[in-house]
Amino acid sequence: MRRDIFQAIADPTRRAIIALIALQPMTPNAIAENFHTTRQAVSKHLRMLTECDLVKQEYQGREIYYSLEIEKMKEIDQWLDQYRKIWESRFNQLDQVLSTLKKQKK
Repeated sequence: MRRDIFQAIADPTRRAIIALIALQPMTPNAIAENFHTTRQAVSKHLRMLTECDLVKQEYQGREIYYSLEIEKMKEIDQWLDQYRKIWESRFNQLDQVLSTLKKQKK
């Protein structure tokens, strides 16, 4: 079952896992060491991230390493970009209003 990527990043633990493996591929045990939770709970989060294609698994011997799927993260960035443009426009409008008020005070 494929899940929505926004469902995956809604959870703060999953966002923290993403931040960890963005730096370097990690095993589930190495990831779990960074959280005050069980290894099973971390595995559930990893499963959700894998189902959303935000992380990929790579087998090295008996170990599984999880790493970030950058291309899938771009999908999130593209969605956010529309809101980034709106806020930039509003900040520019606010700058203009403040500039006009400043000129009127002089």
